[in-house]
Amino acid sequence: MVKLSYNKGGNNIGKRGNVMLQEYRNILVPMDGSDEAELALAKAIAVAKRNQAHIDLLNILDTKQYSYNYAGLIDGDVIYKMSEDAQDYLEGIVKRAKEKDGFTDITIHVRFGSPKTVIAQDFPAEHHNDLIMIGATGLNAVERVLVGSVTEYVNRHALPDVLVVKTELDNHQILGK
Repeated sequence: MVKLSYNKGGNNIGKRGNVMLQEYRNILVPMDGSDEAELALAKAIAVAKRNQAHIDLLNILDTKQYSYNYAGLIDGDVIYKMSEDAQDYLEGIVKRAKEKDGFTDITIHVRFGSPKTVIAQDFPAEHHNDLIMIGATGLNAVERVLVGSVTEYVNRHALPDVLVVKTELDNHQILGK
């Protein structure tokens, strides 16, 4: 639940004391294998438990990062292996969430495309997410310098609310950052 100082006619708003509370029901957590994404997931599970919410875990395969064959196409075997690896990665996260946190209301998704637009617009529109919880930085430092971070883009252009996770579950600064 997030404290709101003012809301004009919104849904899912409850009042506790003098504080308005926004309840989120469908949380999107993009996962790229980074420590920051793992922290975002930990906080998303805590929020989902408080709100009896669903979590959509999303891994996006950006095919422009991969090598092309002589015809300018990515080999089908490469795409299949990428997709299979992403699926296995997300299934491992779901298993860990169930065993460690007792949380099971998670669906996994693997998509191809630009992480920026898939996270900010395409996926939330399709799955009716009302909150995106995303790590402050991801894995690709070079792309962040050259074209801007995915998180920055999502924060500016996303359809639903965005919570950028910068701290650990106990709100302590992430070590080494």
